[in-house]
Amino acid sequence: MMLSGVSVKIKQPARECNDEECPYHGHLKVRGKIRIGRVVSLKAKRMAVVEVESFYYVKKYMRYERRRSKLHARVPACVDVSEGDRVAVGETRPLAKSVAHVVLGRVM
Repeated sequence: MMLSGVSVKIKQPARECNDEECPYHGHLKVRGKIRIGRVVSLKAKRMAVVEVESFYYVKKYMRYERRRSKLHARVPACVDVSEGDRVAVGETRPLAKSVAHVVLGRVM
């Protein structure tokens, strides 16, 4: 199964799940930006903290600086990730107070 509009090569989940908030087997729609980041923490239940790097142009010095931000993302039951993995994260509707992204899978 392939998500429409995703241009990143993602390892598809091998197993089925009955999670309602899964973009592959449930009713959760992925919309907005798709970002690639590194999993920093998996301590919360069904949630991951993903660190995303971006470049910001500083006009005064005519150079780019690296910036990092952390996103909270839901991890569906069918997606296997561990700390340190590079994953693709898709934007969704708000799932909790600070969770508005879902992990789509590991980036190949």
